[in-house]
Amino acid sequence: MAEKFVATDLATLQDNYDLIVIGSGGAGLTAAIQAHELGLKPVILEKMSKIGGNTTRASSGMNAAETDVQLNHHIVDSFEEFYADTFKGGGQQNNQELLKYFTEHSALAIDWLADHQIVLDELTITGGMSTMRTHRPSSMAPIGGFLVSELLKQVATENIPLYTDVKVNELMLNDAHQISGVKVTTANGDRELTAKAVVLATGGFGANQALLTKYRADLKGYNTTNQPGATGDGIELAQAIGAKLVDMDQVQVHPTVQQDTDHAYLIGEAVRGEGAILVNQSGARFVNELDTRKNVTAAIDELGGTGAWLIFDRGIRDRVKAVEFYDSIGLVKTADTVADLATTTKLDAATLTSTVANWNQAVADQNDAEFGRSTGMDRDIQHGPFYSIHIAPAVHYTMGGVAINHLTQVLTAQDQVINGLFAAGEVVGGLHGNNRIGGNSIAETVIFGRQAGQQVFKYLQQ
Repeated sequence: MAEKFVATDLATLQDNYDLIVIGSGGAGLTAAIQAHELGLKPVILEKMSKIGGNTTRASSGMNAAETDVQLNHHIVDSFEEFYADTFKGGGQQNNQELLKYFTEHSALAIDWLADHQIVLDELTITGGMSTMRTHRPSSMAPIGGFLVSELLKQVATENIPLYTDVKVNELMLNDAHQISGVKVTTANGDRELTAKAVVLATGGFGANQALLTKYRADLKGYNTTNQPGATGDGIELAQAIGAKLVDMDQVQVHPTVQQDTDHAYLIGEAVRGEGAILVNQSGARFVNELDTRKNVTAAIDELGGTGAWLIFDRGIRDRVKAVEFYDSIGLVKTADTVADLATTTKLDAATLTSTVANWNQAVADQNDAEFGRSTGMDRDIQHGPFYSIHIAPAVHYTMGGVAINHLTQVLTAQDQVINGLFAAGEVVGGLHGNNRIGGNSIAETVIFGRQAGQQVFKYLQQ
């Protein structure tokens, strides 16, 4: 996927650009493409050798409401319902200015991607959502790698320069306290690059133990699903020139992460969205699997450190292509019957068999009397082979970050705009409140990435 893209030769790095985009994930790539299409000359700087940031690890999809895709699937949705689900899911602590823009521009973002031959015409559902609004490709490929790969095709076609192994150390300001460029470190030495605008698209700080534990001491020692570069650089760069930080103590722990190997692998919400259940060590369900991530995590934590097991069948597996990858690296246990799966997984066979039978009846009746689950009940678990994946919670997403307005302009502690500084994606705080809904992070990168590219264009016309 993204590995096929060849970064620009460092020898061609220029001294001046219209716009410097820091970070090569979904938000950075989208911002650069949008700015380029408006006639600007952007550059993308990525500190890591690998392109794509945390976006490459996203698996479920991209939330949007009132889309043609939904109507094609006979789903009538509304911005208001999308807003209400996200506001409720975020503990009603979401920045409502950002949330309003986000929900009302989600369908336009789906259309923009389609205009660039990035088609998300399949749907699933994630925890905390009341209807199917999680868009993904019809191949059902994990959304992150697909999106980065497709956006990079646009970057290549348009000859937008993208440099890897370039670390931004400082944002430069002129005497009027406006952005004037950045100081960087490259393999060829330190440089100063000038530009009247910078977009921070550097992601969150889920891989920075020091910063995490500064705000959340209780998360010390937790595994993380984040790629190693998610260390909060953009947050620290912005703070150094007076930017306000918000919600820094709001860190999402993802409930379903496979951690029995050297690497923590996020098991995407789509597995549950397509019908999987969670069971405890006895083989019994213990939670509404599609409650918010915060609530599902709390329920797993209450099991006493054993973690939990995702249980699903061939029909569900066929709806989530990411399972093929999980299986290829040894994360999936397989058996021909539910009882045999219990034995293989070291669960109680009688209990698991009964649990699955009860779940299948709940699906048939469309009534989960036990835990009140009302979504992700389109298919039961009775078509072998049967599968299990052992999971436990891990640090996944940092809801806190730089304060912005809906124009993506970075704000100071006094809520004044820092002229020329824009931000989009996980580096931003406020949108998600105290809990991010699955499928909203990819949506955020495209919606606000586009907005950043547009607003930089507008700013530079002044």
